[in-house]
Amino acid sequence: MGEITFFTEDISFDVQHEEQVKEWIQSVIKKFDFELIGVNYILCSDEYLHKINVEYLDHDTYTDIITFDNSEYENEIESDIFVSIDRIKENASTIGTSETDEFHRVLIHGILHLLGFKDKSDEEAKKMRALEDEQLASRSSGLTQ
Repeated sequence: MGEITFFTEDISFDVQHEEQVKEWIQSVIKKFDFELIGVNYILCSDEYLHKINVEYLDHDTYTDIITFDNSEYENEIESDIFVSIDRIKENASTIGTSETDEFHRVLIHGILHLLGFKDKSDEEAKKMRALEDEQLASRSSGLTQ
């Protein structure tokens, strides 16, 4: 089984219960019969992610996550996933959830994209949200505190 790694760029951030988070993500990947080759989560600021969004995707907007699929074969997961910690904190405050829950939601959102789920249409977005909720509910109790 491949590895899940957390890096930081231009911010300081500690992933709480990092090993349990990795195990949870791996269990979601297995549940959908995919093989983990490797996922690098790059945790960064709004500004850092905005530059990536403009440079690589030609989107001049702020976002909470950008997922680059580097997989060579079907049913494999290999990716660099950039996550804005600034956006997660703001979104958690706006929607009234914990920063931990919002962080986990964004982490698994990227994985769900890699598993083939989309969120462009309203119907797809609704299904994506339900899948996120389902995966969040599958976390061990140690991750929900």
